[in-house]
Amino acid sequence: MKGMKKESIGKLRWAGRILLGIYLACLIYFMFFSESYGRTEVQRDYHYNLVLFREIRRFIQYRHLLGTTAVLINVVGNVAVFVPLGFALPVLFERIHSFVQVMILSFGISLLAETMQLVLRVGCFDVDDLLLNTIGGCLGYVIYRIFRHWFWKRGSYGKEKL
Repeated sequence: MKGMKKESIGKLRWAGRILLGIYLACLIYFMFFSESYGRTEVQRDYHYNLVLFREIRRFIQYRHLLGTTAVLINVVGNVAVFVPLGFALPVLFERIHSFVQVMILSFGISLLAETMQLVLRVGCFDVDDLLLNTIGGCLGYVIYRIFRHWFWKRGSYGKEKL
């Protein structure tokens, strides 16, 4: 952001952190409290999938019975929901600047959410979700790098790191 004062960049970062907080609150709502995803009923048993690609394969194999919406929500939705996180982390936090850092944080946040679903018995701990969420975070980081390169090349991105 050429010509922006350090103070302005700081204010933008804080506004972005507030938006990240809102994003995370919405993520928590949909993962733990959303009636439309069956999160209000506590299950008696623990539900989990520890076999990689089992649920992805099941959703694709039975897409005609489950419906396109269910497949998109499970497969594409688990990727898409973490894209904003992967984009926001390097923008909002100066210490997070590498692909590996974003990948580890995306995985860690997803692991925390999946573990909480298991412990609270709302939803299912699913290694496929861990994979898809992590891919989403990584994709968000790649989009961030493309935008950063594009702005840098156009001269719209000064020496200040966003």
